[in-house]
Amino acid sequence: MPKQTIAPANAKDDVHFWLALHRIPRLSIRDKLKLVDAFGLHQLFSFEKQHRDISLTASQKAAFYAPDWEAINTLVLRIKALGAQIICYGDERYPKQLREIVDPPLILYCLGNTELLNKPQIAIVGSRSATVGGREVARSFASQLAEQEITVTSGLALGIDTASHQSVLKINGNTIGVIAQGIDLVYPKRNKGLYQEIVDAGGLIITEFAPGVSPRAGHFPKRNRIISGLSLGVLVIEAEIKSGTLVTARLALEQNREVFAVPGSINNPMASGCHWLIKQGAKLVENVADILSELNNYSDNIGLNYKREKKKALDTKKSGDSHLLIDPLLASVDYETTPVDKVVSRSKLPIEEVLTRLTVLELRGLVTAVPGGYLKLNGG
Repeated sequence: MPKQTIAPANAKDDVHFWLALHRIPRLSIRDKLKLVDAFGLHQLFSFEKQHRDISLTASQKAAFYAPDWEAINTLVLRIKALGAQIICYGDERYPKQLREIVDPPLILYCLGNTELLNKPQIAIVGSRSATVGGREVARSFASQLAEQEITVTSGLALGIDTASHQSVLKINGNTIGVIAQGIDLVYPKRNKGLYQEIVDAGGLIITEFAPGVSPRAGHFPKRNRIISGLSLGVLVIEAEIKSGTLVTARLALEQNREVFAVPGSINNPMASGCHWLIKQGAKLVENVADILSELNNYSDNIGLNYKREKKKALDTKKSGDSHLLIDPLLASVDYETTPVDKVVSRSKLPIEEVLTRLTVLELRGLVTAVPGGYLKLNGG
């Protein structure tokens, strides 16, 4: 047994001991927490007798008996230099929802507003290669959830994740980005601006990986369990059958979270994962009210507010756009990309008139031009 090293004076707070526990090799999170419950956090690093009483390997006992306090203190100082915070499992700020899962991260590295950790959250996840329509659906759900003071949590990936974060920021809502690398790294690089915008706008970036740790394939399932674990439910928008998105949905079910799925066209391969989830019992959702009705802890207040706002919006929409909503031209545009020649054929209008009226519909936010034609938007 190596000579026991003494924790320095600045290691008397719990964070240093949680970091030391986190560094114990080849010991599951569940087993580490059992040891803390049995012996106490500080005591695990104080008495050699306890190490004789539990079944540990020589390297594990050495890590308990002689932690590298210098390296741990260096890590703490680095986090402070980055303007970030370390929230450990024993911290009162640690998210209550995340405590409920079987393998909660012992350490969360946080950059931004940590108060969001214990706010009601809905996770929005989906394909990195999302269609134009899928991204539009994500933006609609994300902004409406944020309007109900629900924090939107996602993974800062391209596609559905990015659309969700951006939509929340646009209306000054709250959003959390959970990443699969160190807090000092951005992946994908093209989201560097979004990363900083989330922090600047009062949002939060979190990870369980130490600074300098690069994203790897094995990190993403770990990240996904945090995304679902933080949330009251997970909303899936566009996902292929074999995708990380369905891994998140499976984790959500294992964590006893609600799973919501937005259906799509049977001709859209990106909708196949959502359809499979619905067949397995996920709740089919067409609007935010479908989600709010399932949130038992919050539906009374949030749901009533949502219904009021929805009715107000619908009344305004009906009075201002009623002539457009029954427009045969609008009825000729699908929720999938519709070529202009198909719109002409269906509406039986001259192409010049079709192009003019499509422009009007686009200005009203009822359709959008996409490669290959036009796409009807929600509300159209």
